[in-house]
Amino acid sequence: MKILYIHQYFHTPSEPGGTRSYWISRELIRRGHDVVMVTSTNKFHPQPGVEMVEGIKVIYIKNEYSNYMSKLQKVKSFCSFLNKAIGEAKKEDNVDIVYATSTPLTVGAVAMRLKSAKGWPYVFEVRDLWPEFPIQIGAIRNKFIIGILRKLEKDIYQKANHIVALSPGMRDGVVAAGIPADKVSMIPNMSKPDEFYPRPHNHKIAEEFGVDLSKFNIIHFGSMGVANGLDYILNTAEICQHMDINDVEFLFLGDGATLPELQKMSEGKNLRNVKFLGNHEMKTVSEIVNLCDLSITSFKNLPILQTNSPNKLFDSLSAGKPIVVNSAGWTKDLVEKENCGFFVNPDSPQDFVDKIKLYKGNTEILKTWAENARNLSESVYDKSILSRQVAEVIERHYTNESD
Repeated sequence: MKILYIHQYFHTPSEPGGTRSYWISRELIRRGHDVVMVTSTNKFHPQPGVEMVEGIKVIYIKNEYSNYMSKLQKVKSFCSFLNKAIGEAKKEDNVDIVYATSTPLTVGAVAMRLKSAKGWPYVFEVRDLWPEFPIQIGAIRNKFIIGILRKLEKDIYQKANHIVALSPGMRDGVVAAGIPADKVSMIPNMSKPDEFYPRPHNHKIAEEFGVDLSKFNIIHFGSMGVANGLDYILNTAEICQHMDINDVEFLFLGDGATLPELQKMSEGKNLRNVKFLGNHEMKTVSEIVNLCDLSITSFKNLPILQTNSPNKLFDSLSAGKPIVVNSAGWTKDLVEKENCGFFVNPDSPQDFVDKIKLYKGNTEILKTWAENARNLSESVYDKSILSRQVAEVIERHYTNESD
């Protein structure tokens, strides 16, 4: 079977960013299928063209995108990729099925157009509920544009042969748009137990990045977008500093549109317990996370963000780190039910401070949370398990289409 995979932001483990599509592609190849990935150029692959990446035929389309772009620039980037991706995809012969993963929503439009023009069935993967996500964070306010996007969303869902949603809330959002529940599978983001795992501290890395191993280190790693609400962590750090809680440090690892603002805010508050460590490949991220005592997955207190399926949470599970979440959605249910961390009030940095004070010296509970996190990553969320589930969805719906 030949699978055309559309992902505007495809990354391999040697590049910063999410790697879900890489692991799914590798599983499909392992099962004997051909995978053609259509994606954008990036700083690691700046030139358009075709590359073979571990058996994946990757078509890099010249298309600029950055978290630092204005709204108009981002819209232009989305539309540019849509048109170029359709053109490149049409050059492919003997495609059996298309797998298109958001965001943005326009990636689904690529698959929908290809189904109309070439008759190729498609499965659509929902990583965020668009347009609800940009509406709730205030990125889209124009009612006319919102109406167009809602119609596009529904059309993409209706014309898809099947939909994969990355969280229970996303699945519910798709069903709420009028899609039958049996047309939607929930397959969350993946843990990578062989990439993130507990091991002795790498003292060379600790020295290189200035991580003080004598302190209780709390890390946020990954995207630093508006949705993450990372001022919450800085406000927590400020309270700790005022209270002379000097054995706790907060580490930020990654990049995003709010990074300059966060750095400025930290400098303005003269926070001596905050470090920004940059954006790095997975191997380095794994080493730094391994040095830390607690991992926080932070989001603004908005209903739509309670549906998130964040990479950093599943990587933290793999790393065997106790997890803090401040979103009252399924991630809260997960860490509480599985006893691998705790929830903090997203509107109260003081609540976070109080729980840091309560738990940082409790080695027994921290060890229990860490062990439960690691076990969960291996038994439920391992990339080999979930990649196989995605592959089975694709195979099943190609078979159904062929019958």
